[in-house]
Amino acid sequence: MNWDEGSIELGWVVVEEANAYRLRKLTKDGDDNARIYVDQSVMNVLKWQRERQDAERERLGPAWVDHDLVFARDGFKLYRGEAGGPQDPEKVSARWRTMRNRLHLPEDFRIHDWRHSKVTNDLEAGENPVEVSANVRHHSPGSTMARYGHTRKDGARRLAASGAGRLGLSSLV
Repeated sequence: MNWDEGSIELGWVVVEEANAYRLRKLTKDGDDNARIYVDQSVMNVLKWQRERQDAERERLGPAWVDHDLVFARDGFKLYRGEAGGPQDPEKVSARWRTMRNRLHLPEDFRIHDWRHSKVTNDLEAGENPVEVSANVRHHSPGSTMARYGHTRKDGARRLAASGAGRLGLSSLV
């Protein structure tokens, strides 16, 4: 993570194999270690989690094997004598619920909601769909617009009206 510039480098994905979880190098769209940019409030929440995890790392000493994960397996129950590695996504969700409660966020607010809210808000604010799509690592701006474009009805109406005005058709109304 680059705390100052508000970016997160995505290098790994957690996969389940034979009732265990392991890290696999992320290679979506052939882009190793992709960087996404997020709002400072997201970075603050992630920093709070990192600080909590750093305390756990210090407490466990050599039992902590660092994989540079934001929601790593803690030392509550050591797995093969170590902590710090990937964990069951349900446990990540449980950790998120704890953090969400401590931060007084709405009970139905999921960590993935930030991503969806950001895309919707960026598009409604008139941001370039190519940049929005690239930042959330969608396959194409077309797939971003297919998924999120339906929320932009008012923007589409304004665009249609301004286009008519530029063509001189607004006087026909």
